[in-house]
Amino acid sequence: MKGIIIYKGKYGATRQYATWLAAALNIQAVMAGKETKSQLKDADYIIMGTSVYIGKLQLRRWVKYNQKQLANKKLFLYLVAGTPLSEKEKLQAYITTNISSEISTRCTCFFLPGRLVFKKLSWVDRCLLTMGAHLAKGRGENIVTADYNDVQREHLSDIIKMVRDLNKVPA
Repeated sequence: MKGIIIYKGKYGATRQYATWLAAALNIQAVMAGKETKSQLKDADYIIMGTSVYIGKLQLRRWVKYNQKQLANKKLFLYLVAGTPLSEKEKLQAYITTNISSEISTRCTCFFLPGRLVFKKLSWVDRCLLTMGAHLAKGRGENIVTADYNDVQREHLSDIIKMVRDLNKVPA
């Protein structure tokens, strides 16, 4: 089976995961919008990778625009976020509020931890994060504003195993 990885992120973690997946699965990783129609048409399965920015999936418009091309494909979706993996309802809400049910119900979804390097954020993003953290604290929530990096190849093991199992041909 032929596959492709389509990804869109903001600060590099999503691209890093896409690069590792491409090497592990021996398929191509392409930034969303740079793929060709034939790459999508020829793919039996598509791995979509996206970062989450202020509750929005960076890949949401691409998914909506390519909804017809995604029909009859095996779909995988990985989300890279600063939201702790223990907050499953919040992570799931990112999908249900950003992707149509026609697509989301057909996706096998994976939530991957990201990274934050505060000084590398744009000025606007630093302000938004600082204000959001302040407002969240008032609601009893905690938004991390300190640097962290939990982008690790090991987080991809479940995706890699599932795709490899998909590609197994019965003896």
